[in-house]
Amino acid sequence: MRRVAHVIAFAVMLTASAPALAQYPNRPVTIMVSLAAGSGMDVLVRLYADKLSQSLGKPVIVENRPGASLMLAANAVAAAPADGHTLLVSTSSAMAINLTLFKQVSYDPDRDFIPISLYVKSPFILVVNPDVPAKSVPELIKYMKENQGKVSYSSPGAGVAQHLSMEYMKAQFGLEITHVPYRATPQSIQDIAAGHIALGWAEAGASIPLIRDGKLRALAVSSTTRLPLLPDVPPFAEAAPAPGFEAVSWHMLLAPAKTPRDIVEKLHAEMKRILADPELKQKIETIGLIPFDTPGIEDLRAYRKAEQEKWGTLVKKLGLEGSQ
Repeated sequence: MRRVAHVIAFAVMLTASAPALAQYPNRPVTIMVSLAAGSGMDVLVRLYADKLSQSLGKPVIVENRPGASLMLAANAVAAAPADGHTLLVSTSSAMAINLTLFKQVSYDPDRDFIPISLYVKSPFILVVNPDVPAKSVPELIKYMKENQGKVSYSSPGAGVAQHLSMEYMKAQFGLEITHVPYRATPQSIQDIAAGHIALGWAEAGASIPLIRDGKLRALAVSSTTRLPLLPDVPPFAEAAPAPGFEAVSWHMLLAPAKTPRDIVEKLHAEMKRILADPELKQKIETIGLIPFDTPGIEDLRAYRKAEQEKWGTLVKKLGLEGSQ
């Protein structure tokens, strides 16, 4: 009888631990997107959601939950059941910058989320008004040093990635240039084109049409690799030169932290396979993003931690800790 009891107990243990993957998914999977419908992030998620749906055998629903500086979606997914049926797509702002910038953040990226895939990087473009007498990054640095305190740059607001990217550059080269914060991206870039502001780090989607029309001059990209839409524009790290310089936003797919590991690994493998498709990579490039071959799960944790330290340190140095 004792042996029978042990066998039954062992069988119960196996059925309790093994079925997570076998039964996954047993209903539609929802991917919550931190930005509005029509954004580059949203367009891309919808492209791979269809393919993920095919491989999982269940519908994959894309739900937009913008708001609260990308934290609304993060809060919702942090509180969702940890069963792989509710996932989050977020960026460096919510997973790294906001932790120091905001007085109160109700989630902890390390405690509440396990990363599944870092599949794309979103670089910024260093743009200047065409009247600025600099046609390369070294010439721009020289110009700014010769005009310390007289040159201004724009961003969509204090503490956003574009602002921090410029401050990161300033710190590396000892520059004194004045920050002019705006409330939205379009106006911050339009005022560079109009000559009211000298320069800025700009989003690709908003600035490339103005670059092509000759209303802005592109000098560098903030990623360590070239942006396919602007193949002749070098990475800032190469152009300055500034070895190791990278100031990008990124898109990461995450799950609630207690999601079973076998489900996380399945999703990681599926995303890696889907994002390796050359056709999908080309579509990513056409919307001004850089496809990225995701590292393993533990390497993703380490990358996220490094980004938190990098941007958190800068936010504190700028006196912006808890400013929002």
